[in-house]
Amino acid sequence: MTSSYPYGPPGRTGRPPSPHRRAALVRMYRRRRRAVLLSLVLLLAAAVGVAVARTGAPPPAPAGQVRLPQGAGAHAAPHVVPSVGAGRFSVAEGRTEVRGEDGPLRRYRVVVEQGTGQDADAFAATVDETLGDARSWIASGELRVQRVAEVAAADFTVYLATPVTSERMCAEGGLSTEGYTSCRLPGQVIINLARWMEAVPDYDAPLSVYRTYVINHEVGHEFDEGHEACPAPGQPAPVMQQQTYGLDGCLANAWPYLDGRRYAGEIVP
Repeated sequence: MTSSYPYGPPGRTGRPPSPHRRAALVRMYRRRRRAVLLSLVLLLAAAVGVAVARTGAPPPAPAGQVRLPQGAGAHAAPHVVPSVGAGRFSVAEGRTEVRGEDGPLRRYRVVVEQGTGQDADAFAATVDETLGDARSWIASGELRVQRVAEVAAADFTVYLATPVTSERMCAEGGLSTEGYTSCRLPGQVIINLARWMEAVPDYDAPLSVYRTYVINHEVGHEFDEGHEACPAPGQPAPVMQQQTYGLDGCLANAWPYLDGRRYAGEIVP
């Protein structure tokens, strides 16, 4: 036989507690319950902290952004890169001097997608420095380059676009990048913002080297250059090798000309 007591077991008198006593018991019960719940919350927080410390997992990126992994690209700091931007582009104003000794003049524009946090003039400065370098395509002596701002004056445009926008643009020309790689279409050199900000894992070179490589590689396509293979392990990678997908034993290299000579590998069909 069992008995139940609506307010707990009776005291020595065998009668239910008084209203005053009942209120005190309820307050005590609530305090104890809060203390137990607080202890459980602290224990759970400590367990989560240990799990994060063991795995090194960062918190999730905000919606609409891609949190790129630490160590993606040598000497690169982690960044949160917007996965999609406005779909509209800001143009780098002004024009540069003509660079190169002789040959046809190829004029280019530089634009940056709005909403990326990137400055069009700063991006253009890197593009200008790369294409105007004596180790770049002008080293052939048969090509000159110049940046302009006017659409009508440009032979091609260099875009810096978010992964979603770059994927869409490349797909319009029949290329699938899965939002990961950069690409080139006739008159359009499209640089993926995520690759620009963090390069690729295991590239084993400073981020600046990868940036120079990706400009020279995609602009190389605009200059009718095809893909090339790694000549041998331990050798520099040709700039037209698809270094974004891996070096295949070669060493990272950003330039088409080394020691004044065109450096190339076997053509990849």
